[in-house]
Amino acid sequence: MLPLDGITVVALEQAVAAPFASRQLADLGARVIKVERVDGGDFARAYDSGVRGGLGTHFAWLNRSKESIALDLKQDEGRAILAELVAGADVFLQNLAPGAAARLGFGADSLRTRHPRLIVIDMSGYGSRGPYRDKRAYDMLVQAEAGLISVTGTPETPVKAGSPLADIAAGMYAFSGALAALVRRGTTGEGAAIEVTMFDAVSEWMGQALYSTLYTGRPPRRSTLGHPVIAPYDAYPTAHGEDVVIGVQNDRQWVALATRVLNLGALASDPGYATNQARVRNRDELDALIAGVTAAMPRPELVRRLDEAGVPNASLNDVHALVAHPQLADRDRWRDVGSPVGDLRAILPPITFADAEARMDPIPELGQHTDTLLAELGRTSEAVARLRASGTVA
Repeated sequence: MLPLDGITVVALEQAVAAPFASRQLADLGARVIKVERVDGGDFARAYDSGVRGGLGTHFAWLNRSKESIALDLKQDEGRAILAELVAGADVFLQNLAPGAAARLGFGADSLRTRHPRLIVIDMSGYGSRGPYRDKRAYDMLVQAEAGLISVTGTPETPVKAGSPLADIAAGMYAFSGALAALVRRGTTGEGAAIEVTMFDAVSEWMGQALYSTLYTGRPPRRSTLGHPVIAPYDAYPTAHGEDVVIGVQNDRQWVALATRVLNLGALASDPGYATNQARVRNRDELDALIAGVTAAMPRPELVRRLDEAGVPNASLNDVHALVAHPQLADRDRWRDVGSPVGDLRAILPPITFADAEARMDPIPELGQHTDTLLAELGRTSEAVARLRASGTVA
């Protein structure tokens, strides 16, 4: 039995943030009913056609183990069907534009009045009030607004994170918020109204950079792979052009690096490098000294020395190397997932229960489960045919 077996989630969702949250719930056993538009569905279906056969990579990543129903919520009957689905749900999750769900009759206050045990999660870019309430909020835009881009990149060029971190951060807080609300409901019997914004999520994830700027008045410098307050902490070349990342966290590790890996024992106690603060002040000279040694070593030799000395390190892999990574293979982390274009490889989710494996059910076609869900709601085949002819469902 998975932890969320018996829990039903109705997700009026699109793009990345909300689908990421609901997929985590589905992974743990929840029944997730994905409500999509009749005219093309979740627009992430067509962001690209990178999987094959026209299926978008974002959609394949975010929507396994869900049931899809296609509804026209501009029509009264479409909204009535959604209301019936929500009435039987434990969680209602939505990431429409601020105020849109309420205008359709699915605002948190009215839903909670009708269904006191329901957990309502509203996701947005900036929240339900404030001067940025109606501002467009795509991942890159929120990364920029929350300062993440300002601390990422080179001294000359800021860059956004390569993964949609604003969407992922908000999705994870919506996921954990749903779990917390379900636990509380088990004690009190009461549901909850939860708001999660991408901006708040990234603001929290700014962490050390936020607090350093707040209390010192100095924002951290952009230092490519380097850390603003730790050194050495960067990528260093090897003999065949394959960089290795070294991350020294304390002075003991620095001594091990200098003496057992680099054969630069004199640097271990040199006042210019003996403490982390000194190493940060002399970062450029330090990095040049380290690179001068590592550039003469093959990567396997450098990694072996670092591991034997207990110095934290990693290979600077590309995504091809991740796909072929021995750690994923040895721990059997790959599974086949069904989809409208055939079986696809997918990685198991990170939460690993010893006694139950995560759900890895198929990725749905648009409206694939419309008839089944309508039948569960008591609609006859004639009624379904009428709804389809009117464009209410697809």
